[in-house]
Amino acid sequence: MSSDGMVEMMTEDQCWHAVQERARAADGSFVFAVRTTRVYCRPSCPSRRPLRANVEFFPLPEAAERAGYRACRRCRPRDLSAGDPTVDRVRRACRLIERALEEGEGGAPSLAELAEQLDTSPFHLQRLFKRHLGISPRDYADAWRLGRVKRMLRAGDGVAGALYEAGYGSASRLYERADTQLGMTPATYKKGGKGAEIAFTVVASPFGRLLIATTRRGICAISLGESDEALEAALRAEYPAAMVRREDARLRPAVTAVLAHLAGTEPDLALPLDLRATGFEWQVWQALRRIPRGRTASYQEIAAAIGRPKAVRAVANACAHNRVALAIPCHRAVRSDGGIGGYRWGAERKQKLLAAEKAVPAGRRG
Repeated sequence: MSSDGMVEMMTEDQCWHAVQERARAADGSFVFAVRTTRVYCRPSCPSRRPLRANVEFFPLPEAAERAGYRACRRCRPRDLSAGDPTVDRVRRACRLIERALEEGEGGAPSLAELAEQLDTSPFHLQRLFKRHLGISPRDYADAWRLGRVKRMLRAGDGVAGALYEAGYGSASRLYERADTQLGMTPATYKKGGKGAEIAFTVVASPFGRLLIATTRRGICAISLGESDEALEAALRAEYPAAMVRREDARLRPAVTAVLAHLAGTEPDLALPLDLRATGFEWQVWQALRRIPRGRTASYQEIAAAIGRPKAVRAVANACAHNRVALAIPCHRAVRSDGGIGGYRWGAERKQKLLAAEKAVPAGRRG
C-alpha cells in the first residue's frame, strides 16, 4: 500500500475481482461493504458474495464505520493491519480515541496528546488522518461518539442514558446533529425509524429500473438497478421499522421530472432533498451540482473547488455516499487519469449516463 492507500492504487474492478476470488493477499488493503446488510468484510471473507451493485470499497475499517457499516463477526476485518506504517499510526490513534471515550474520563484526547503518545507531531498526525480518513481526529471522535449513541439506541437503551454514556454533555449537542447525521431525531432512530414515513415508486428508465423515495421533507433516495426487489430491499435496510410503502401516484411528479432530466428536456433537477450527510459531504455534493450537464470534473478538481485540494479520497467517498442519483450528479466525477472511476450504481451505467448527457444538444443542457 502506498501512502495514499491501496484503494487508490487498485481500481474498483480489481477490488471486486479480489473479493470474488476471496484473495487473502488483499486482506488489509481494503474492506468491502454491503449496502443491503450494512456489514463490511475483508476480501477473503467466506460469506456468500453479494451483488456487485450493492458493494462499495473503503481503504480502512474506520472509513467503513464512519459511513454507517458494522464489522462482520465472521471475518473480523477490524483485526487486520494494512502493513503501511502511516495507516497503522492512524489506526492506533483511532483506538486511543475510542478507548478514552469508552472509559469516559475527560473525553477524547487532544491532537497534541495523541501525537505525543504516537511519537509524531500534531501537524503530521492531522495530515495522516485527512489523507486516510478524510477527517480530523476530532471529527473521528465526534463520529465515534455518535455511532455509540446509535448502537445503544438500537440495543434498546433510553435516549438520555445513551446520550450521557456516549459523552454528550447536553441533549442539545446531540440533537443539533440529528438532522444531518441521523436523518431523524434520536428517539425515532432508536425505534429503527418507527414512525418515519417513506413513500417510494419504481419505474423503467433508459438506464435500468429507477427507484425514487421521499419523506415528508423531500427526496431521500434515487437509485438505479436491475431489479425492483433489490432496490426496495436496499431502501428498507436503512430503517427496518419505518413505514415504507409504495405510492406510485404520489411520486408521479418526481418521476416525470427525473425522466425529463434524463431525456435532456429538464436541465436542472431541482427537487427538495432530505438527506443525512456530514458538512464535508454537503460541500462536495454542492460542487457536483455545479458541474454542467455534458461535462465532468476530476476528484482532484472538486477537492480544489471546495478549498480542500488534498482531500481527493474524501471527495471520492462523499460521491460514493450519495443516495440520490442524478439529483446530485456524482456520475460527473471522474479520475484525473481519464478513467471513469467508481459509481454506486455501476461503472457501466455511469459511462452510459455521461455519453447520453454529452449527446444532448448544448442548447438543452443545464
